[in-house]
Amino acid sequence: MIKTDIIIIGAGPTGLFTVFEAGLLKLKCHLIDALAQPGGQCSEIYPKKPIYDIPAYPEILAGTLVDNLMEQIKPFEPGFTLGERAETLDKQEDGSYIVTTNKGTRHHAPVVVIAGGLGSFEPRKPMIPNIELFESKGVEYMVKDPEQFRDKKVVISGGGDSALDWAIFLADVASEVSLVHRRNEFRGALDSVEKARELAKLGKIRLFTKAEVKEIHGKEDLHAVVIKYNDEEKESTYVETDFFIPLFGLSPKLGPIGDWGLEIEKNAIKVNNAKDYQTNLPGVFAIGDVNTYPGKLKLILSGFHEAAVMCQFAYQIINPDKRFVMKYTTVGGVQGFDGSKKEAKKEVVQSID
Repeated sequence: MIKTDIIIIGAGPTGLFTVFEAGLLKLKCHLIDALAQPGGQCSEIYPKKPIYDIPAYPEILAGTLVDNLMEQIKPFEPGFTLGERAETLDKQEDGSYIVTTNKGTRHHAPVVVIAGGLGSFEPRKPMIPNIELFESKGVEYMVKDPEQFRDKKVVISGGGDSALDWAIFLADVASEVSLVHRRNEFRGALDSVEKARELAKLGKIRLFTKAEVKEIHGKEDLHAVVIKYNDEEKESTYVETDFFIPLFGLSPKLGPIGDWGLEIEKNAIKVNNAKDYQTNLPGVFAIGDVNTYPGKLKLILSGFHEAAVMCQFAYQIINPDKRFVMKYTTVGGVQGFDGSKKEAKKEVVQSID
């Protein structure tokens, strides 16, 4: 039995930052994640994808963000159960919880924090005949390493941020990038839309709008795709390519967490955002993309804020007889469980006689 102060389900950015905020309150954390490494989607799906909305970082790769978070929480010595899925939640007589994984590993704590991002997920696949025959043979549903596409021909389908961002990024990596979208209007950030259209004018991206990839061809590996237009009078376009990347988002699933008696709304966990991000189960919190409340923004920085607020209330559950006075790290520094201490240098002021 693994005992700790806070069990964190999900080792993505929000879960990792929770360790830091809890550590400032002298609370120990243990994280459970079905993936084999910390970082969630940032590590597993798009480690090389740039992120632009992290404060103080005009641009940072998702994998680098995870590395920085791991370095930040190192002094607080968190525990990890990786490659195992949180399966059951059992409340004890004293109000604490035991979380058991699919491999039988048991974890005991007075507070449970669900920071599982979108939960378990799988890519939304386009309805193209025989597409499964070319999976990992030219058809990829996510970009893990852009170098895989170095000097290759790439066709990307989609109209959201992910499709736009990767088309822009790979324009300087691949020998040829084609972006296909079934509408003329994109759903991504305006800046990304304008940049993609500018690259199209410069000939760095082949832009196909009001069109869809309807066929894929090849023997063992992918060789080409057929792009058909909404206007049936326009002739289809046969495009030779090494890779086809359909980016239509992910289908999120809460998995076993959905059977824990939590209040669910549109595949997300309802929380009390007016106070502490607690669920309808006392002592069980949900933060990050997995939760929902009026005005919710699914941003990493929102998850960081929720983690900081949540930890203050978790402290009260774990230490009901103690009162914690929050001190700014600029004043108190950061005292790690490993004995390390980070604090600002004190200036010595000498009197002048």
